[in-house]
Amino acid sequence: WACWKTYAGRPETNWSRTSEAMGLLGAALFSSRRFDEALPVIEASVALTRRYIPNEANLLAVQTNLANCLGALGRHDEALVLTRETYARNVALDGVADERTLTAGTNLVASLCASKHW
Repeated sequence: WACWKTYAGRPETNWSRTSEAMGLLGAALFSSRRFDEALPVIEASVALTRRYIPNEANLLAVQTNLANCLGALGRHDEALVLTRETYARNVALDGVADERTLTAGTNLVASLCASKHW
């Protein structure tokens, strides 16, 4: 994270690589169960992806990571909002039978259960 802050003020070049690096850092922190530290990194990754990578599938994947992190922090209602949005966008983008949509649907069921909105 300190490394990211060092380079944050530099010119905006090659943001796809920077976004990927942020995503990997967020995933590593999440995998290490350091959810409080992972959250701002994943949020930054979402922002970078929205701004610099015009690929809907990538954005949906990063938003899924954010929803998972929010859920791990016990912020289930916030996670549910993101998970619903991700599922709906996957359906619109890929259809109901696509593997990514089915995964998003499974995530939505888990989020509904965690937030007690079944």
